[in-house]
Amino acid sequence: MTSTEAITDSEDSGPSGYAAARLRLLQQEARSGPPRRASLARLTDDWLTGLFTSAAERAGVRGAALVAVGGYGRGELSPRSDLDLLLLHDGTADPAAISALADGIWYPVWDLGLALDHSVRTPGEARRTAGEDLKVQLGLLDARPVTGDLGLVASLRTAILADWRNQAPKRLPALHELCQERAERMGELQFLLEPDLKEARGGLRDATALRAVAASWVADAPREGLNEARRTLLDARDALHLTTGRATDRLALQEQDQVAEALGLMDADALLRQVYEAARTVSYATDVTWREVNRVLRARSVRPKLRAMLSGGLGSKAAPERAPLADGVVEADGEVVLARAARPDRDPVLTLRAAAAAAEAGLPLSRHLVRHLATTVRPLPVPWPPEAREELVTLLGAGESTVGVWEALEAEGIITRLLPDWERVHCRPQRNPVHTWTVDRHLVETAVRASSLTRRVHRPDLLLVAALLHDIGKGWPGDHSVAGEVIARDMAARIGFDRHDVGVIATLVRHHLLLVETATRRDLDDPATVRSVAEAVSSGSTLELLHALTEADALATGPAAWSTWRASLVADLVKRVAAVLAGEAPEEPEEAAPSAEHERLAIEALRTGEPALALHTQPEEPAGDGEVEPVGVELLIALPDRPGVLPAAAGVLALHRLTVRAADLRAVELPNEVGETADLLLLSWRVAAEYGSLPQAGRLRADLVRALDGSLDIRARLAEREAAYPRRRGVKAPPPRVTVAAAGSRRATVIEVRAQDAPGLLHRIGNALEGCAVRVRSAHVSTLGANAVDAFYVTGTDGEPLPEIRAAEVAREVEKALS
Repeated sequence: MTSTEAITDSEDSGPSGYAAARLRLLQQEARSGPPRRASLARLTDDWLTGLFTSAAERAGVRGAALVAVGGYGRGELSPRSDLDLLLLHDGTADPAAISALADGIWYPVWDLGLALDHSVRTPGEARRTAGEDLKVQLGLLDARPVTGDLGLVASLRTAILADWRNQAPKRLPALHELCQERAERMGELQFLLEPDLKEARGGLRDATALRAVAASWVADAPREGLNEARRTLLDARDALHLTTGRATDRLALQEQDQVAEALGLMDADALLRQVYEAARTVSYATDVTWREVNRVLRARSVRPKLRAMLSGGLGSKAAPERAPLADGVVEADGEVVLARAARPDRDPVLTLRAAAAAAEAGLPLSRHLVRHLATTVRPLPVPWPPEAREELVTLLGAGESTVGVWEALEAEGIITRLLPDWERVHCRPQRNPVHTWTVDRHLVETAVRASSLTRRVHRPDLLLVAALLHDIGKGWPGDHSVAGEVIARDMAARIGFDRHDVGVIATLVRHHLLLVETATRRDLDDPATVRSVAEAVSSGSTLELLHALTEADALATGPAAWSTWRASLVADLVKRVAAVLAGEAPEEPEEAAPSAEHERLAIEALRTGEPALALHTQPEEPAGDGEVEPVGVELLIALPDRPGVLPAAAGVLALHRLTVRAADLRAVELPNEVGETADLLLLSWRVAAEYGSLPQAGRLRADLVRALDGSLDIRARLAEREAAYPRRRGVKAPPPRVTVAAAGSRRATVIEVRAQDAPGLLHRIGNALEGCAVRVRSAHVSTLGANAVDAFYVTGTDGEPLPEIRAAEVAREVEKALS
């Protein structure tokens, strides 16, 4: 059914008829994508033509036209798109008549509740406004006549295009700056969990900017895949509009499954991966295009006579200077290109050599070079020759410039031909707010971070390759570290490492989370903890590499994954494990005596019978990026031993918006005034303020006393605060999981809790453990984004580890309390 037939089938061609035909069109699932957008544009054209014709007759206006601009001008009308309209007139009609004509068009549009961006101008006014406002000029580049005086519109289009081309040296840099500013503000679409399909870098705005660049005749964007990428983004926006019923471009988490279903995709991950692929195509085309624009404009800025003189004579064309970079590749005009004597068809290592040379020189690979290499270079033999392996290591070790070179290779499919298993992680989203990047980009970023740590290890090549492969198991069923070990072993052998080195890389991939998880969730004073890490690592050289990989991985994950505190814990663990690997078996530690400060607090608590506490800000230390960050605040508490201390203390800290980073609880016996011994609990916790300044110790002490005597209802207070400041609606969190860590310790049972982080979570866990009648010996808490992973060393009332059946019961009870 054509748009005209849709109108005819309706009661009339007025607003109600258009609305009914529009609704029918949007409900036809068989018509989606470009056909539906084009049909919607034609349907709207027909309706607006009727409005214009009637209004023009009533107002007696001739020499006018209705013009669609922007997306409507391109015929890409999404379900909730604005109608961008220009009422163009030749200036001969009375202003009152033009105003009446405009009212006859605008008011029916508004009456239907459609968003309208409108203007009324003569051709001269339109040109002047476009000259003053870049966004207006960009919209007019897509001007399309809807109805009226077509000659008037054609004349304006010709003038606007001529102005755009004549003003390109000034306008294109301004457009580039506008695109960069928007990218900084909105982020990169291909890495965002909730991307803006229009405004983020690599989105529809950038695709439109590429059309504008092409219209300037200065440069043209790479055509391969670009139209398909635009269609993917437009289709996703259409489905988003229909799913939400709103004119939104932001693909929010809670709507992704519905949008995926509307597009016939398996799930939200499939949707994001498709969107990321499209955004990556647009982003790469954007980089290539602006590089070419800048090159052309630089060349144009040099006076022709001076160019001729520099080239050796008037009338001759200056050849770009070519500087050798490596065998077969040279630098020319700021890019890496093939040397004239290069033979890609006979040199299978040329691709990696060119990439390594470009990254080391901090230069982009010419798009023509990459495309030529993709089609002519023969596949590398398996295993790779030593030169190929060395060039890969050089590429990975080049630092920040590695990213652009790697993306250029990915854009032409070269990476997946070199490393076939890369396909599974390509553009794979990570549904964890801790992660900044998709899986593939995270792997490259980890290699970039590792490149700055190569001076710390004896085998930088193994570190860099392990960094590139450490999450390669994501996308496969089960534990990605276990799957990754198998894949990394195959890939390392393919790259050409010998059996020993393949084993080291596989071990690094298998245990890349071992150090940080152990350091933040286990008792480092427990010999079993240190021995288990030593057994997994097996050698000092592997431990050295794993330490560097741990830091690189965390730094490449995001700001929440690494801190001075975590770095210090990992370093302490590495030191202890290194001693064991050197033959120094850990001794069972004796119960450490309380510090002088803790002893003073213990005596005060013994004397008063109430809690005594102190807050100490730790000295600041340099963070991994050279900045300075506080380690945190040490909270020391001493009080008479009694039930309910953990939940009470944790609840008070939550009320004061203090985050617990680590906690240690232990019982001591001290003589009282009559010579008898009294049991005291000593708590040593490391805390940090969520925001703002730290509370006074006196206020914490007063609230702790009230919590212990029952006059402060922590649960109710936390519930009130949650109700007053509800969290933003988002994806539903997975249920909590509580497990017993196998062989965690010989001195206690380790209960591990994984749950959505929330105010008072530690308080709820403490209450659950108290209800199970177990004693918490120490706690190790870790928060990564929205996820909390806490480990509790518990014993029975007799001070011994729990029997296996009893431990499982405790885990079930805690999980039930958190569900």
